[in-house]
Amino acid sequence: MGDGMRLGIMGGTFDPIHYGHLVAAEEAQYRFGLEKVIFMPCGRPPHKKDYAVTKAEHRFEMTRLAIEGNSDFEVSRLEMDRPGPSYAIDTIMELRQLYLQADIHFITGADAILEILTWKEPECLRDMCKLVAVSRPGYDLATFEKRVGEDFASSVHFLNVPGVSISSTEIRRRAAQKAPIRYLLPEDVRSYIERESLYR
Repeated sequence: MGDGMRLGIMGGTFDPIHYGHLVAAEEAQYRFGLEKVIFMPCGRPPHKKDYAVTKAEHRFEMTRLAIEGNSDFEVSRLEMDRPGPSYAIDTIMELRQLYLQADIHFITGADAILEILTWKEPECLRDMCKLVAVSRPGYDLATFEKRVGEDFASSVHFLNVPGVSISSTEIRRRAAQKAPIRYLLPEDVRSYIERESLYR
């Protein structure tokens, strides 16, 4: 299955998913000629977060609502349903069994990729898929190269997404303060946050 397919895997906590994520996925699909982008909400982030991550079921449902209507986008429960911490290498190895010869592009934020040497088996991950780091124009590539080393940096494809400065952190903060979050994320996601009283 998946022989020759160009497949994108959009990794993240999506807490909540917003237009920045969607624009990045669309740009990656265009730039790399991807036939499908699968959004992969992280089940149990292995790295310590400075906030309590919202339950996976909520994050999955918000992601499902956000991509509804786009036949090129899918959302997967793979990491959510797998016990233990969610490691990217384990996800890619599972996907390799499902999409045997697919050309897999693992898409995530440049800030996350910056920490890649602390990930589980980073060299193996690099060898099994293409790494795509989503960044804003003006991102300091020199700092990135210094942090991860020239050899590793040369294998990362940077994807500049202009005009998007939305962050999940800011949305959570605004929601907690009952400030407007409309137009920062899809309306169905905003309604879900309101209905479930998330981030309050």
